[in-house]
Amino acid sequence: MKNIEFPIFKTKVDPSPLAKGEGFNLTDRKEREEYFDFKAGKEIKKLKSYLKDNSFIAYLLGPKSSGKGTYAKMFREVVAEDKIEHFSIGDMVREIGKELGDERRRKELISSLEESYRGWVSLEEAISALGKRDTKTLTVPTELLLALVKREIEKRGKKALFIDGFPRNMNQISYSLFFRDLIDYRQDSDIFVLIDVPETVIDERIKYRVVCPVCQTSRNLKLLPTKKVGYDKKEDKFYLICDNPACEGKRMVAKEGDELGIESIRERLKTDKELMKKAFSLYGIPKVLLRNSIPVDKSKDYVDNYEITPEFVYEWNGERVKVSERPWEIKDEKGKNSYSLMPPPVVVSLIKQIVEVLKI
Repeated sequence: MKNIEFPIFKTKVDPSPLAKGEGFNLTDRKEREEYFDFKAGKEIKKLKSYLKDNSFIAYLLGPKSSGKGTYAKMFREVVAEDKIEHFSIGDMVREIGKELGDERRRKELISSLEESYRGWVSLEEAISALGKRDTKTLTVPTELLLALVKREIEKRGKKALFIDGFPRNMNQISYSLFFRDLIDYRQDSDIFVLIDVPETVIDERIKYRVVCPVCQTSRNLKLLPTKKVGYDKKEDKFYLICDNPACEGKRMVAKEGDELGIESIRERLKTDKELMKKAFSLYGIPKVLLRNSIPVDKSKDYVDNYEITPEFVYEWNGERVKVSERPWEIKDEKGKNSYSLMPPPVVVSLIKQIVEVLKI
């Protein structure tokens, strides 16, 4: 299989107007809209016009925790929220698990799948097997998965779709190529969107994530802090305090096993990389290549400073916690010093490449 070379995508535009004298605040929706209009306004207009009468299906392929859902949802937010849908196969399977626990909903599910399901075991047997599985593994027979996805798509009508989590294994790659025909959906373009994220990025996203024990709000001590940061003198460590207005302001905690980082998902990451290579080697379907990082020595020529992911650093001065920021520098897969990028510049790349592959 071919190795994939993910090109560096240039989002820097000279001269670049700077909001508030420093740069666009990409965490603020209004400023983010201004940013996208400046960086990809022409392409966004083309997509809006295209989606009035057309749609597409994009299969998102990338390592676990690579940002597939984040990029798809931001694309939808920027381009046309009423014309685009994103859905995760994992979320779908978990929801099906809930339906199976209710006898009425179970019967309705089987009835809705009877016409579209084709498989080597009966539909009732396939559904029963699914109900007995731990849905966290998401191991679902491909034939049943196709029928379930058709059902999911029918709920959404004629919209552009970002499908997250399919294909999930090697034998499903060929299914995905003929997915539209298999589910009798439509004849719009289909696209593979391949996402490259250094393992160091995924590792630190996992190691530093914390969750509120009350409201389950999720944050990251290193990358996405709350407004309130505390310091535990006894343990000599910093911690986040939940700032959800509807919550009680509890100390956020790490999930069990997160301290291991990618070790707990290493085999999954290996499979994901093989899937991307297999998809990339196929002819006849356009590919969009998204790169999450940029070499430090090339960053000034390709991106603006505010497009680089900030790393938050804490210091205890004896009375309070001082919080500062610096560019998040990591090693890429080749060991090269690199910066991780914020989601918006990656989505700018996604927007422009989709316009190109759709030839609009």
